[in-house]
Amino acid sequence: MLTLDHLTIIAPTLAEGVAHVRDCLDLDVPFGQRHAYMGTHNHLLQLGDAVYLEIVALDPGANPPGRARWFGLDDQKQVRREWDAGRRLRGWVARTDRIEDALAGRETIFGRKVGLPMEAPVFDFAIPDDGSLPWHGAAPSIIDRRGKPRSMASIADPGARLRGFSQKHPEAQAIAALLLELGTERGPVVTHGAEPRYRAQIDTPRGLRELF
Repeated sequence: MLTLDHLTIIAPTLAEGVAHVRDCLDLDVPFGQRHAYMGTHNHLLQLGDAVYLEIVALDPGANPPGRARWFGLDDQKQVRREWDAGRRLRGWVARTDRIEDALAGRETIFGRKVGLPMEAPVFDFAIPDDGSLPWHGAAPSIIDRRGKPRSMASIADPGARLRGFSQKHPEAQAIAALLLELGTERGPVVTHGAEPRYRAQIDTPRGLRELF
């Protein structure tokens, strides 16, 4: 079974990601953490019910991780193209307690299990060998925290709450079938669209806003 864990804004730079979320939600998202093992860093915002928003970008001050980064962040030209096309909410992460079962026979979509951080793993993340997004972002990345839920205590909570999450895609039926096969809970409502597009409706202290 998979469950929505967090939404991902994949940005060329953290500054651009934070500015975009501010424009959409009228909220400033504080810095989260650096991932030295992936050469990335993020800003984080709670969205209620143990779900959160991550703004993630390549960390220009980090050493190369020695393997492909997650979320397709090694391909900065593609990240910029998607960003300039207005596709900024580009993915989501689903959690499971049985990552091997979720990946069985589906490695070509999700990639292989990687224990992270590499030197002393505390969670598992599925990453394609080239670091790309699963099914070009149409499918979620998968995380297994090895039985320990993500602590929300260190993530800012200004009162934003996720109210709706949707995905348009030319292959909507195939995506919906995959999510059903995996027993996915709280995933996006998937409908047909001419181009891939995620949208999230979020209640904020200043009213209902949309993130895209």
